[in-house]
Amino acid sequence: MVWSALWTVYIVWGSTYLAIRVTVETLPPFLAGGVRFLIAGVLMYGFLWFRKGREGMRVTAPQLRSAAIVGSLLLLGGNGLVMTAEQEVPSGLASLIIASTPLWVVLYRFMARDNVSSGTLIGVGVGFLGVAVLVLPGEQPDGVSLGGILLLLIAAASWGNGSFLSSRIDMPRDPVVSTSYQMLLGGAAMVLVGLALGEAGGLDASKFSTRSLVAFTYLVVIGSLVAFTAYVWVLQHAPVSKVATYAYVNPVIAIFLGWLVLSEEITSSIFVGASIIVASVAFIVRKEAKPPATEDVIEAPARGLAGADAAP
Repeated sequence: MVWSALWTVYIVWGSTYLAIRVTVETLPPFLAGGVRFLIAGVLMYGFLWFRKGREGMRVTAPQLRSAAIVGSLLLLGGNGLVMTAEQEVPSGLASLIIASTPLWVVLYRFMARDNVSSGTLIGVGVGFLGVAVLVLPGEQPDGVSLGGILLLLIAAASWGNGSFLSSRIDMPRDPVVSTSYQMLLGGAAMVLVGLALGEAGGLDASKFSTRSLVAFTYLVVIGSLVAFTAYVWVLQHAPVSKVATYAYVNPVIAIFLGWLVLSEEITSSIFVGASIIVASVAFIVRKEAKPPATEDVIEAPARGLAGADAAP
């Protein structure tokens, strides 16, 4: 059961990059992402209300504000920018840059003057070297713009900031309840930004391709609900160090699926950058998971969507 749940997280969250790439072929990124999380949030909230009742869903005003802040950083700044960038950037390359999120979390902790070991900082430095390999001018596949790469870097920093703050501010205590609020509030923020950017102007549903709609449905049902349910379950039944392996397995799955389904190019720089980033994230996750460490990069998964560091 543990490995079944873990492989569900590996494969589904690794495949979300491919699904996003197909979704934004014909659907507007912020509106599609916002509607995705609003639907998933409503379904999750309704289920939890049925199971827990009104009292089980009650949160304080500060907790609601915190959920709005974290949800906006993760979904608006993280997922929204990923969806925008993947209009031009291959899904595999996008997954690698977003895989640097745990590096950002450690960087924020260091800036906050947390006790971060020198070994972890070295791992972070090596990981960002891998990111540098990916973003060097002229090293990307054909058609990839510098603007798309910069959006992904901002997205990773935003997701890392949301994960970092989730352990520092007053969030709803139940991680699944917290997730439902983050989805609802973050999804609403994405819709508002999409409207402000004019994505609804001239929107013609008849131009939505069948495969984009299928990919969008996959993101809602499988990516947001099934995988997160498996993730929360496995967190309760397996060591955190084992669960955290998704952070460096997901990009490998994403690269493979992008190559297999969309024939995305795997250049030498992508191979080198991927090897460096995956190795550094694996090193940091394993190092931070060793007792007695209780660092944010490991604690964050218990607080809801913040755990899905590399899972748009």
